Amino acid sequence: MLILLSACLLSQPTQCHDDQIPMSYEGSNPFICLRHAQSVLAEWQAVHPDLHVAKWRCAVRGTVPKDL
Repeated sequence: MLILLSACLLSQPTQCHDDQIPMSYEGSNPFICLRHAQSVLAEWQAVHPDLHVAKWRCAVRGTVPKDL
């Protein structure tokens, strides 16, 4: 599973980019991804304090859409 996210600069909220966070397990259960996503996103946010997560969702590896 992957978490797909759109992150925007805090100083310029209109400048955003898409990113992916691989989950540490290889399952394809979206409910497990959703349950663990908040803590994974909080860790990502701590490493990227100049960015704000505008939106996110879980996706199965290999089926990642081009847009969020």
